[in-house]
Amino acid sequence: MISYGDMIDRTQTGRSIKKEDWDFNHVLLPARELVEKYSLEWDAWQVVPDNLDLADRAFQAAMELAEGSGIYCISTGRVVQFSRAELETSLHAMPQELVLGEGDDARLLFTRQIMDPRPPIIWGGNPGAPTPEEIFLPCVKSWMKEPLVDLVTCGSLTEVAGRRVTLGEPTEILATRRELQLMREALRQVDRPGMGMLAAQSSLTELGDLSVAHPDYLRPCDAHLIPVLNELIIDHSSIARVVNALEYGMHNASLACVMVGGLAGDAPGAAIVQAASFILANLVCKADYHLLHPIHIRHIATSTRSVMWVQSVVLQAFARNAPCIIVADIYPKSGAVTRELLYEVAANALALTASGGHLEGVGAADGALPNATGLEARWMGEVGHAAAKQQIDLEEANRLVLALLERYEHVFDLPGGNPGVSFEQAYELETLQPVDEWIRIYDQVKSELSELGLVGL
Repeated sequence: MISYGDMIDRTQTGRSIKKEDWDFNHVLLPARELVEKYSLEWDAWQVVPDNLDLADRAFQAAMELAEGSGIYCISTGRVVQFSRAELETSLHAMPQELVLGEGDDARLLFTRQIMDPRPPIIWGGNPGAPTPEEIFLPCVKSWMKEPLVDLVTCGSLTEVAGRRVTLGEPTEILATRRELQLMREALRQVDRPGMGMLAAQSSLTELGDLSVAHPDYLRPCDAHLIPVLNELIIDHSSIARVVNALEYGMHNASLACVMVGGLAGDAPGAAIVQAASFILANLVCKADYHLLHPIHIRHIATSTRSVMWVQSVVLQAFARNAPCIIVADIYPKSGAVTRELLYEVAANALALTASGGHLEGVGAADGALPNATGLEARWMGEVGHAAAKQQIDLEEANRLVLALLERYEHVFDLPGGNPGVSFEQAYELETLQPVDEWIRIYDQVKSELSELGLVGL
């Protein structure tokens, strides 16, 4: 393995190019060529592909892109490249198991296989969603207290004590520290103090992230994000996060939100770039595990046909060719107290569980509003556990996903989306229980999914 110092040196000595040259000649054109070279096509009726050769070809294309293009350091305007041997060595070195949290609340993250009978690990939370300070504590408690939730994440604070949080300014430190203070307090209140966290979501730059690398905030047993920017781009902010974490001992979660329909084109090209992002993140992010979060260029949500296809193919590609820990985000279009939210969560969870992923969410209402609750995190866990226990195969997962799409796909054409309601309208704040209407919808959707053939809910 190359040293991280060597990687930093390459951000200063690599070939100098302009950003537009990178986008066109190192992402757009290569992605198109590789889609054609490896005969990668997608079928909107095969949202969960049952074609292992397709997964292998997607992985080969991603390796070729990672080696040929490398990654662009936008802070220096230079291309960072690695040899095939360096990329392969980093893949072999990826952790196969990882303990997050501590004491009785510790959980073991592990590499999952396609149609793995072991249930996925459940990360509860609305990662990154803007959340008012006054409802942050009850929000995170609502999913922390769910028995099926193993690990926890959260939204971001956009204001602290009435002050607007601004990128790179002192308010970012205030927000990120306040976030962790509330997270730790919530864990104490639900009697799960050792639960592992993926936090510092209020950190807009490295400033907030560095400010919480302390046992009173983010502990060494917790994780934080190392972003890979769109597409195949790294910057000094992310590199600083890595350097700090290596010294402190925190776990690094790489996050690449590849845009389906963006520079890489439709689903096949996006899958290549998403997989290449993971391959390169092993070296530039020193990733302990990866967060799988492609987004639709127009609809945002991860519950569209093309995004679920990308997630399924990438999970299958790594499970077969380079096993590592991949946690997949679920970001539906719909928000709390809508039945479509539960349909979207179920479809996403089925596709991801059958393809070999762990589950994180729910970032309801595109993760743009505080319209997420613990109930859909419970539902995500129930569907994931039932699918694994029933050993749903890829073909059956696809059948169920298509049936669910019929029930929710219309929301992508609604002018204002389907945002539902904010947390305080979906939960009784005094009891931290869902309102009666939300429970009624949940019970009805659970019955519907059982009738469709998912047992054990």
